Parts: sequence; C-alpha cells; structure tokens
Amino acid sequence: MLRSAVERQFEIIGEALNQLSKFDPETAARIPDLPRVVAFRKILIHGYATVDDILVWQLATDRLSELERVVRMLLPENGD
Repeated sequence: MLRSAVERQFEIIGEALNQLSKFDPETAARIPDLPRVVAFRKILIHGYATVDDILVWQLATDRLSELERVVRMLLPENGD
C-alpha cells in the first residue's frame, strides 16, 4: 500500500508539472529536472512492470524536498 501511495503521488506531481509546462512555460522552466519528473510519471503509469522500487524510494527521500522547496518558492510569485 505504501509503495502504491508513493507512486500515485509521483504520478500526480508529474501530471501537475506537465500541465504547468503547457499553461505557464516560463514558470515551468524554473523547476529543475521538470522533463525528468514528467518522464518518470510516464514510466509509473505506462511501464509499471519495470518500476524500480529502490529508485522510487530514493527519489522520495532524497530529491522530493528540493522539488517542494522550489515549487513553494514559486507559488507566492504567481499569487497562488
């Protein structure tokens, strides 16, 4: 259940960033590794048989906080 929940949250993050890149490319360009996050979402959704659980956990524990920091920094600039 935990694995499924973590993967689902990455799917949501990836889709949100994908939509951001369409609606506000300028802001999206300020998010590091945005294309990689979107690509990771596609792997989770379409290639679930090949998902590496260790990689998912590593991203959740090592990289997610930096992404959150950047997004939180951008939110006040856009009035959200």
